[in-house]
Amino acid sequence: MTKTVLITGISGFIAKHCAVELLEAGYRVRGTVRDLSKAETVRATLTAYADADRLDFAEADLLADDGWGAAMQGVDGVLHLASPFPLAQPSDPDKLVRPAVEGTRRVFGAARRPSVGRLVQTSSVAAILAGHPREREAPYTEADWTIVDGPGVTAYERSKTLAEREGRAIAAEAGPSFHYSTVNPGFVLGPALDADVGASADLVLMMLRGKYPGMPRMSFPVVDVRDVAKAHRLALETSQPSGGRYLVASEPARMIDIARALRAGLGQEARKVPNRELPDFLVKIVALFDPAARSSVPKLGLHARFDNSQTREALGMDFIPLSESAPAMARSLIALGRV
Repeated sequence: MTKTVLITGISGFIAKHCAVELLEAGYRVRGTVRDLSKAETVRATLTAYADADRLDFAEADLLADDGWGAAMQGVDGVLHLASPFPLAQPSDPDKLVRPAVEGTRRVFGAARRPSVGRLVQTSSVAAILAGHPREREAPYTEADWTIVDGPGVTAYERSKTLAEREGRAIAAEAGPSFHYSTVNPGFVLGPALDADVGASADLVLMMLRGKYPGMPRMSFPVVDVRDVAKAHRLALETSQPSGGRYLVASEPARMIDIARALRAGLGQEARKVPNRELPDFLVKIVALFDPAARSSVPKLGLHARFDNSQTREALGMDFIPLSESAPAMARSLIALGRV
């Protein structure tokens, strides 16, 4: 019998790729949307990349109880992706923390029924890397956790950490019959399937448009969205014990490395992309007026190394390199008329 997987927040950038990955692997997919009027737009996108005959939708919102019980009917597994992701941090952290944590409770509460044997929660490296001492030299692994009260921790990093902690607590309470794991991606690049890509593509768009004369001196792990989708499917199918935590990233990259990958991969189409790093003091001046730059200031000069050999072995994954993932995102945005 064909298994049915529920994808929460299916209209999101990563979620649409997860839907394609599962449909291509033969699953039935049900996606949640906050408003069913959005469903046909998502269907139209996915039809271009996979057989959407095995796709249906349910209406459910992270901040409301209605709809989640119905969404789980006949479901064998869940990919919980729905969570807010802003480029600029909100003035009120609860705008991110509340839907992330409360949404996790609602989804898990509805999923704790006999038919739903597996749940994969989309977390982030934001739940691993933040709040640690700047002088740390040891590479980060799947065993590390963001220190939510540490210096410079953003509302987004706090929301992802608390939501994953909540998910793990509920899964532990549910017991061994409920198989749970998290996928913790780095900064996600790779091709957009349609123009609704949200904040994930904003950095590349700003580079292509020449918004800044240079890039802040900061770095983070990066990953291709196609690898993120594959990791979700493998985490759903794995024979590894419940509780797995999968750090999904290809390599650490400075922002200037992303810019250089764009220039190398796109040629003249990347003519406005910066080719130098900005001094820290200039970034701090820009941050006085630009919310996106403001969230970068605590991370200036940090270069977090990581070791995800455990994830590579457990899921049997190799990763698409930055040299391919960054230009792939840019080309898709150009083709979609976003630049």
